[in-house]
Amino acid sequence: MDAAHCYLEGNADAVEFCPHEPYANLLAASTYTLQEGDCPSRSGSVYLFDVGDVEDVCLNLIQKIDTAGVFDIRWSRGGDGGGNVALAQADADGCLRVYKIDETEVKGFSLREVSGEKISSSMCLCLDWDPSSTSIVVGLSDGSASVVTFTDSNLETVQEWKGHDFELWTASFDLNNPNLVYTGSDDCKFSCWDIRDSPADNRVFQNSKVHTMGVCCISPNPSDPYSLFTGSYDETLRVWDTRSVSRPVNETSVSLGGGVWRIKHHPSLTGVVLAACMHNGFAIAKVSDGKGEVMESYNKHESLAYGADWYRGKDQKRSVVATCSFYDRLLRLWMPKTDLST
Repeated sequence: MDAAHCYLEGNADAVEFCPHEPYANLLAASTYTLQEGDCPSRSGSVYLFDVGDVEDVCLNLIQKIDTAGVFDIRWSRGGDGGGNVALAQADADGCLRVYKIDETEVKGFSLREVSGEKISSSMCLCLDWDPSSTSIVVGLSDGSASVVTFTDSNLETVQEWKGHDFELWTASFDLNNPNLVYTGSDDCKFSCWDIRDSPADNRVFQNSKVHTMGVCCISPNPSDPYSLFTGSYDETLRVWDTRSVSRPVNETSVSLGGGVWRIKHHPSLTGVVLAACMHNGFAIAKVSDGKGEVMESYNKHESLAYGADWYRGKDQKRSVVATCSFYDRLLRLWMPKTDLST
């Protein structure tokens, strides 16, 4: 069921619900627009919306921040609401930026940049926070990855290594062992690195045979420490068993009919995921007992499906989804028609 929609002023590529109370009603969205010509430029914006509550969902624009073209945004994993909730941004200028939430009686909620650092001459394509939200891994357009610490609002690069031959579209910390970082790239390789000392010399594994096209999404399963999901341009959602850390096993594969750019786990239903499938809209899939199926497809966007996320507030009487698409600049809020708990 459609609940609300709006058009952004640039090409929409990411949406993220804040996972922390009392900010669960806040939705961040980002854009990336390439201005071609003699002097090409990459511009973008970060938007902050208030979506209300699940009984009366809306899109109330609170703030728009103009910046360089944004490839990825992520809310911090840890946060007690006391000013520690942060939103990180990876952009086309090679910068990593971090915002925190301000709250005033007059203006309500807003984002304030607390740190920004140019970490590379290449573009920053993706990012992920470690479980304690004190480090950020960033994937770069030259195939490198960087680990940047975030302490006292300061960003400092502590590791950088060339892990792939082409663009590194996805990077993720292991949720249970923050010394491990997973990466995926246009070179079709899915890799894991031990970042305690010289990651380039401490590759835990590299799988180059399973994905037949570029790897664009890696999403550890928050309810199973030995399971993670990958998405690829080859239109397949894959589930991996990582109990043998040096030789993960691809135990389940689900064809989604479009390049799997984003995978988001449902906040309360194990095995239920939301996927952005590029040329084939959005899909909700369920994986259990080694089998996977598509529960619902959503095709009300007119362009590349890139951004997707679940509402993560305490009130889970119904599931609420945010999705965005690129060239039509469309942001939508909707509720799945399917009973996802069955």
